[in-house]
Amino acid sequence: MTELLKNREYKKEKMKELLKKIHSGEDVEKLKEEFKELLRSISPLEIPLIEQELVKEGISARDIAKMCDIHVELFREAVAGVEKEEIKDIPPGHPLHTLYEENREIMKDAEMLNLYASTLANTKDEKMRQEILGVLKGIANQLRAVGFTHYNREEMLIFPYLERRGITAVPTVLWTKHDEIRAMIKQLIEILNRENEMEWEQFVSKVKEKASELSRALVDMVFRENNILYPTLKALLSEGEWVAIKQQEEAIGYYKVKPGDEWKPRAKPLHPYEIDPTLTAEQILSLPKEVQMALRGQKLEGDRTKVKREGDLELDTGYLSPKEINAIFKHLPVDITFIDKDDRVRFFSGGDRIFTRTPSVIGRPVQLCHPPKSVHVVNKILRAFKEGKKDVAEFWIQMGGRFIHIRYFAVRDENGEYLGTLEVVQDVTEIRKLEGEKRLLDWRD
Repeated sequence: MTELLKNREYKKEKMKELLKKIHSGEDVEKLKEEFKELLRSISPLEIPLIEQELVKEGISARDIAKMCDIHVELFREAVAGVEKEEIKDIPPGHPLHTLYEENREIMKDAEMLNLYASTLANTKDEKMRQEILGVLKGIANQLRAVGFTHYNREEMLIFPYLERRGITAVPTVLWTKHDEIRAMIKQLIEILNRENEMEWEQFVSKVKEKASELSRALVDMVFRENNILYPTLKALLSEGEWVAIKQQEEAIGYYKVKPGDEWKPRAKPLHPYEIDPTLTAEQILSLPKEVQMALRGQKLEGDRTKVKREGDLELDTGYLSPKEINAIFKHLPVDITFIDKDDRVRFFSGGDRIFTRTPSVIGRPVQLCHPPKSVHVVNKILRAFKEGKKDVAEFWIQMGGRFIHIRYFAVRDENGEYLGTLEVVQDVTEIRKLEGEKRLLDWRD
């Protein structure tokens, strides 16, 4: 036992020495080899214990965070040989490569969260408690982004390709787990902000419990994705499908990763509704065993719905029939009027309107649709739009006890050329009274 204690003491002192080098500004990358040698001799169970002792002795929590980051990176390298094998032939910039890289970051943050929660529970120094608590809050708030970047890209861009092929169970299970993790992150953040509402011991106990629960859930999700979802995608999706995903993913964003640019695809983008949903026997046999088991005994029925129907108009983001377009404008909770580049009224939406319009207005110069006293303002707005000086003009008025919001938008094509002006009028009286939340799940028939 004495030898073990001496050994840990040596390790602790060596770690302190390295952390001091970090604190003094030495390059972490240059110190990584020294850390590797040290951390290889420390079991994962020893790390939190040594860190607690370091915190008690005044080592900055942020310096320990840098050490944790290296530790987790080395830990992942040791256990992620299969993952490396999976991505060795996937170039940086490919959406699947980006997903694997993000999972590395998620693993690091999950482990750091757990380590710091354990350290907080064993820290007596008040100043150090606050520093560690600040780091925990930072990690938890960063993890919120996992939900609206990494998970959201999977749900919105990737799951549709599996669903089109009739594979619905895997996306459904994963999306359910995503939402559970989102809820766990929210709960942890709420608890971290309630420090002054409960006794310290109770507070720390709840933080440790929720942080541990969240950490396990994040790690479990990484395992499910790396070993089930991503091999499935690799087996099924064509280059064209990945191209379509790549074109859209930046709009959603990434988790702590900037994709590389080594991937140079030549295929045209292929959206879910454009693919042949048939799964061949060879494709099924190439799927992970877990997915094969889930599909066993099921009659896979791919979605063969043709999105573009006869008579549909092809829009930038979909297909609609003229009848549908007309009905949509009638049901919008706003009044819309479009004035073309020559200042002529070209269109107004039907349905219940705040400002009455009749068909006789079509083709009329917009200046003649306003009282003479306000025509000069109309012309100023249109001139500013045409010259590119402004893109929006908005006003609000009280009318019969209602609060009316009026906005004008300059409409331009992809080259910035002025096409006309869109007037949008909305009664926002009831909207202004809204408070709190009413979610989709709160709806009752």
